[in-house]
Amino acid sequence: MNITITDSAQEYLSSLLEKQGVEGIAVRIFIQQPGTPYAETCLAYCRPDEVNETDEILNLPKLKVYLEKMSVTFLDEAFVDYATEKMGGQLTIKAPNAKMPKVTADSPIEDQINYVLYSDINPGLAAHGGEVSLLEVVDGNVAVLKFGGGCQGCSAVDLTLKEGVEKTLMEKVPGLIAVKDSTDHTVTDNAFM
Repeated sequence: MNITITDSAQEYLSSLLEKQGVEGIAVRIFIQQPGTPYAETCLAYCRPDEVNETDEILNLPKLKVYLEKMSVTFLDEAFVDYATEKMGGQLTIKAPNAKMPKVTADSPIEDQINYVLYSDINPGLAAHGGEVSLLEVVDGNVAVLKFGGGCQGCSAVDLTLKEGVEKTLMEKVPGLIAVKDSTDHTVTDNAFM
């Protein structure tokens, strides 16, 4: 696990903990809705009676930090800093893998597919109000996708699937042999034409 909490952030957080007047109080870092486009990185007080057996613990020189087990992979490469400014200070938390955990060739194929969809494919489809998501992987190597938004019912969806989505996924996800579309494209309410 690779999480950086700078000395200035440790000092700031430990001063906040001291003000709480609770023996053994610590900090909890977690991701709400991890692995989704709506993921948010959160930092909260953690009283001794709020510690979970499954929490991972960072024992830092100035404070103790509990990491929610479900959030750990999404917190890889997280960076917490405190910068002093004229009007006080600013605590900054950056977790670049909150919306999608960092994937490697050893990651499950579903994680690899979702990573490519969220980082490479959906940003381009969003320009037309569209998106694509993974429904399932069948036979261990066939991705079944669902198009939504402006892609559902779009007259160019076959071209988008074959020349854009499928081509990109096949290039970037080793072991993937086919991509199928499960979307009902007869519904054209929000279609990009």
